[in-house]
Amino acid sequence: MADREIPKAQEQLFDAGQSMRAKYARLVVGDSRWRAILRYELAMLVSQATPGALGLVLRKRLYRGLLGACGRNVIFGQNVVLRHPGKIRIGSNVVIDDNCLIDAKGDDNQGITIGDGVFVGRNTILSCKNGDIEIGAGANLGFNCEVFSASRVSIGPDTLLAAYTYVVGGDHDFSDPDASVLSQTRHSAGVTVGAGVWTGAGVKILDGTVIGDHAIVGAGAVVRQAVPERAIAAGVPARIVGRRGERKDAPAS
Repeated sequence: MADREIPKAQEQLFDAGQSMRAKYARLVVGDSRWRAILRYELAMLVSQATPGALGLVLRKRLYRGLLGACGRNVIFGQNVVLRHPGKIRIGSNVVIDDNCLIDAKGDDNQGITIGDGVFVGRNTILSCKNGDIEIGAGANLGFNCEVFSASRVSIGPDTLLAAYTYVVGGDHDFSDPDASVLSQTRHSAGVTVGAGVWTGAGVKILDGTVIGDHAIVGAGAVVRQAVPERAIAAGVPARIVGRRGERKDAPAS
């Protein structure tokens, strides 16, 4: 995976060469046409914060019209925020719980794809900075998770990310000790999490990491190197402590 430079939001937000409408469209709506902006604003105003069954019905109908694709039986909780919704594609039988942010922003990225049967827990953030995120069918993201991508982040099917799992598909350069980290280059190599993986609560998966199919990562671990298929990893930094299906030696008689 090749590095990809991450654009800075402040530079885009305070670009003196663009109007406020253009900057808002670029960062939030993804379409600078007045019709698209007004359609987005109306959907958010009418349905985003509306509580109860009425809110669920309104979001189900109005959000569908904003999205790049949307399957059947998709549930959007209260205060779900969509950014660049035209680059968000959602399968069928998906739940996106209250207070989630689904942000596909970028100038030339593909955006966010959420497969069939995915559950996204409340307060979870899926955030692109000109990157792509793919969530495989049947995956479950617990509450307060974050998946960030400035290149490509893939979460495999039937994977379980427990609460407070962070998948960070981007990094900072800190090679110049005399300059602030913020003033130095930002880059992204991406993250791949395989099928059937289980991460415990509070796991951090850092940029450039590949986790193999059916691996397990213990709660609180910080993953910065590859985890092989079916391996069990734990610790800070994470290291391999076992393998799924491995038989332990019989006790001595």
